[in-house]
Amino acid sequence: MLKILAFAGSARKNSFNKAILKIAVQGAIDAGAKVTVIDLADFPLPLMDEDLEAKSGVPANAQKFKQLMMEHEGLLIASPEHNSAYSALLKNTIDWASRREEGEKPLEVFKGKVAGIMAASPGALGGLRGLVSLRMLLENIGVMVLPNQKAVSKVAALINEQGGIDDEQTIAGLKRIGKELAETMAKLNRQ
Repeated sequence: MLKILAFAGSARKNSFNKAILKIAVQGAIDAGAKVTVIDLADFPLPLMDEDLEAKSGVPANAQKFKQLMMEHEGLLIASPEHNSAYSALLKNTIDWASRREEGEKPLEVFKGKVAGIMAASPGALGGLRGLVSLRMLLENIGVMVLPNQKAVSKVAALINEQGGIDDEQTIAGLKRIGKELAETMAKLNRQ
């Protein structure tokens, strides 16, 4: 069974990006994938620091996150846009996961993965600028990023009292990201 690791680049409890991630996850599940959803708030990490790494090694939470990455072939990532880029939380987590441990090839944890990316923002662009830099980062470290992505603009107006989204067009677009990820992974698996 195809395995996807899903997470948002936000630690905020009522994160807009966690809300959109849930919908994309359902699209992947509907398409036959097994999805593991994690919250990066459960993997607190210090700022990436090679002196700290030399002194104490790779933090345990980075090792746990990295192990989860190794166990999954696909990634669903929802990232808030912070100052026209992806979040510092997401970057720091990726930086720690990229650290090579004994017996590992460079960036081994990322190579061959396939990712679907999305963003949500109260602004008019929906986090689109952050997706450009996130795509560049992921592709530079060996992840194949789906051509289609989803930026949900003015998301605050779409969130209902339960913290979900009711807008059918938005739901369809987000589910399509999860579905396309599962379908792309299945095609690659058959080759």
